[in-house]
Amino acid sequence: MAAETSVLMPVIIVAALVIRGAFTEIRRPGSARRDWTFVTKWGAMAAAGVVAVTVTALGWNQAGWAALAWALLAGTLSAYLIGRDSG
Repeated sequence: MAAETSVLMPVIIVAALVIRGAFTEIRRPGSARRDWTFVTKWGAMAAAGVVAVTVTALGWNQAGWAALAWALLAGTLSAYLIGRDSG
């Protein structure tokens, strides 16, 4: 039961980020395209993969499938931070 409930938090976080992105796009058209440019950067995507695999490997025994949800969230946020333009 604990693993099922721990999936709820990453889903809520992702939903909040999607809603935030939608409101930002409404206020400043084109901002979503700029925010998602990290997907095209190899270094950011490689870092996301390393983070996702590490979080899954470390959390699997404790959380099971919930570790995968957290790993995808952590990998995506890491890629965003690494791949964003400094400026």
